Amino acid sequence: MRTTRLQLLFLGLLLVALVTDVSARQHRRKHRTTTTTEPSLQDEVMNMLEADEIAEDENRDAEVTFENVGNELASKKQRLIEVDPCMNKHCGAGRICKSTEDGIAECVCVEVCDQEVDPRRKVCTNYNETFGSDCEVYQARCFCDTGDTRCRGPDYKHVHIEYYGECKQMPMCKEEDMADFPRRMRDWLFNIMRDLADRQELPSHYLKMQREAETNMTLRWTNAAIWKWCDLDGHPHDRTVSRHELFPIKAPLMALEHCIAPFFDSCDADNDHLITLVEWGKCLQLDEDDIDEKCDELAEASSNLQ
Repeated sequence: MRTTRLQLLFLGLLLVALVTDVSARQHRRKHRTTTTTEPSLQDEVMNMLEADEIAEDENRDAEVTFENVGNELASKKQRLIEVDPCMNKHCGAGRICKSTEDGIAECVCVEVCDQEVDPRRKVCTNYNETFGSDCEVYQARCFCDTGDTRCRGPDYKHVHIEYYGECKQMPMCKEEDMADFPRRMRDWLFNIMRDLADRQELPSHYLKMQREAETNMTLRWTNAAIWKWCDLDGHPHDRTVSRHELFPIKAPLMALEHCIAPFFDSCDADNDHLITLVEWGKCLQLDEDDIDEKCDELAEASSNLQ
């Protein structure tokens, strides 16, 4: 490609030289005493050739520089990992990474949790016991998981946060409140979905569902229900939502919505501690025919955007 271009420019240069020579002779005959400082067409063609060469050299230099920068960053990251192996190590809640004398990164239990002064940071566990922070709950579970002498007892291997705030006596969920709860839950899910869309925090594949829900009353509830169920079915993505995966919506609401715990219990119709999409739809009083399991499709759309 480059050779062809140079050949064409070279032929053009010869043609320009011939034309220039003829023009110069005519010009000298008419104006023998006049001189000019303007660049000739020949000079302009030569300048074009030179500029083309410079541009191609700069592109090659840029490619080499970019490659060198990438190599340098990778090399620097590797050196940092060798100095601090924990840079590339992820530890779960209640654990931190520490490097052994042999330079091996290991996850160990948090020794001391920060003291929280804000009472809103307190949490109530499934044993109706108030902890100073979520860190303390995860730390207590870690001590038992690792056989640490500081384990409070075998039951604490299963301790988890029930809701945020100090433990309190929850009022009984009345029958009429429970009967109306699915409607309020549907409204809440749709409003959350709409709010995230307004704040441009909803992924595009869910945003399409939200826009459909705005114009179709049937989809208003079903799309919101499917969105939240797919969103909760995280890791592992097994087409069920465990009680642990319900935590993100249960814990913040439980102190305000005293019916939410018995509501979620009622969703688990077969009491296997897992909620399927069919069970989720029935719990929200949605027509089973309107519930379309599209989580795989949405997950694929999400991965394609990354």
